[in-house]
Amino acid sequence: MQNIINSKEPVVKSVGLSKEFRDFWSRPKAKAVNDIDFEVYEGEVLGLLGPNGSGKSTAIKMLLGLLYPTSGSVTVFGESPRSVRTKMRIGYLPEESYLYKYLTAMETLDFFGALFNLSKIERRNRSEQLLEMVGLIHVRNRPVGEFSKGMARRIGLAQAMINDPDLLILDEPTAGLDPIGCREIKDLITFLQKRGKTVIVSSHLLGDVEDICNRVLILYGGTIRAVGTLDELLTIPTASRITTPMLEADVTERLLKILKENLKGEEFVIDHPRRSLEDFFLDVVNKARNESVKTYGAEGGGEIAGYLKHEDQSQDILKILSAPKKADNKPDMEEKTVDVKEDSSVKARETLGRLVPVKESEPVEQVKPVIGKKASDHDLVNKKLSHLVSKKDSDGK
Repeated sequence: MQNIINSKEPVVKSVGLSKEFRDFWSRPKAKAVNDIDFEVYEGEVLGLLGPNGSGKSTAIKMLLGLLYPTSGSVTVFGESPRSVRTKMRIGYLPEESYLYKYLTAMETLDFFGALFNLSKIERRNRSEQLLEMVGLIHVRNRPVGEFSKGMARRIGLAQAMINDPDLLILDEPTAGLDPIGCREIKDLITFLQKRGKTVIVSSHLLGDVEDICNRVLILYGGTIRAVGTLDELLTIPTASRITTPMLEADVTERLLKILKENLKGEEFVIDHPRRSLEDFFLDVVNKARNESVKTYGAEGGGEIAGYLKHEDQSQDILKILSAPKKADNKPDMEEKTVDVKEDSSVKARETLGRLVPVKESEPVEQVKPVIGKKASDHDLVNKKLSHLVSKKDSDGK
């Protein structure tokens, strides 16, 4: 595969590509892409991978000519990506489908087709074929603003292909799609590759990438951490795997010695087992983090925020208010332990003072501490409540 790729002219070529964002005073704020070199060849499906903030979207925008590189260069079909001739040969599906919500599906495709100077008849024919392909022909006259996310992704893919592009750039093409839609998208990409189209796929769904991509390029902190074919990156050369027809249990035990004899001429394959792309991807990212590679994107999650761990102190107030009132004729000789924090009792006392204000002229019963023990804040609150309630009862008689 590598020899075939190297024999072709690159569709995309990046040399020392960098992009640094600056603030209002032109001070460096974030270096999203940092001196990357890569090439994408005709008829290839390249997976552009990386965690959030690794520089994938910035690199794609420079390929589309939407951003100027700070340094380095990038060419598409041997020309600047800002060239109109270059843009005529590119199809792009953004991560979020930006559609005019009041246009119908047919009107949406007709609008994008007009941008490429397609004739009215050609726009209508292509729109109908694309809507049939993405499974939206039955809602052709429905406003796209009423579409679900999955349907919006489908119409977005259709608009990206209205000009029959030679280079198709797909950012999260299967996001929001059901498993059937995901399978259809992957089959479509495989079909386009057979037609000689070049496809760049950026996705966090590594299983989908592994199914359709010839090569992958993994970014972290704006730099390329790994690039190569899936066989090169995922094959484990230190182990071997033998695939044979179903064997009896006793034959399995003697496999290494009598394999050829028991297969009776049937072919068998010995190759190297592979780890999953997801395992390799996480290993690359973890190594980058362990090396303290700087990134302006998301990092690994930490603990739950401290303020979310605090218990609701209003429950302490409710406990105090709902405490049963003791009988007046029974002396309070024993002090019961109540699991209420000191700061909670103070807040409860302040809250009660606001709810039931006491006039300055009214005498407040002095609370005497229990002999041998210090009166707790909880007792003070209960005594104050009891006094206020008894005062109210005597006034109402």
